[in-house]
Amino acid sequence: MSHDLSIFSRLRQLAQAGLDRLLPRACLLCGARAQAALCPGCIADLPQMAGYACPVCALPLAAPAPACGACLKTPPAFDATYAALRYTFPVDRLVLMLKFQHRLASADFFAQRMLAGAHPEGAVIVPVPLSRQRLRERGFNQAVEIARPLARALALPLDLVSLARTRETVPQSRLPWRARRGNVRHAFACSVDFAGRTAIVVDDVMTTGATLHAVARALKDGGAGRVVNWVATRAVKTAI
Repeated sequence: MSHDLSIFSRLRQLAQAGLDRLLPRACLLCGARAQAALCPGCIADLPQMAGYACPVCALPLAAPAPACGACLKTPPAFDATYAALRYTFPVDRLVLMLKFQHRLASADFFAQRMLAGAHPEGAVIVPVPLSRQRLRERGFNQAVEIARPLARALALPLDLVSLARTRETVPQSRLPWRARRGNVRHAFACSVDFAGRTAIVVDDVMTTGATLHAVARALKDGGAGRVVNWVATRAVKTAI
């Protein structure tokens, strides 16, 4: 099923690319004519991850530090986080377009923004997997669509099979922040030996960090020596 969905996703991307060549492109946010997914004005207005940030979870800091207070008090399983944009208006609209309107141009745009900033070094790129039910409902995994151009640009292997969700969970967005870590505990399993390698975990949104913590725990149980998050957007409400 996942292989069929991957083929379907790639065919849809090729069809969309053909339409983009034949038809004038409109900015995803304002509708103005654009040469890319967004017009220059909307790109300039995007909320950036600016200033000092915790190297571990990417939350803003007032001054440089080895980690924020939350990561020092309760270290997550992941070792570092790179984030391109803040998850707030209008970036949240781009995420929703990608997930629920199949606007795959958003995935390419996010990948471009991620590559334009600082990015991690590692041996393999691992997108956060969806459950089988959610993958069946949505038809594609937004993390995979963001990860594909990243892997191509960095000439790194894209691993779509070694990490899997082992059970269905309530969508994290429906839960209070404090309940999210328990919701995804033991929800992922790694089926191969990563033999001390650094895994780069890609996702569209990092909020509390609970899902990425569970993913990193599974990858380290599978032998990964280091796990680094690389996310398109980061919510900055509070620490995990």
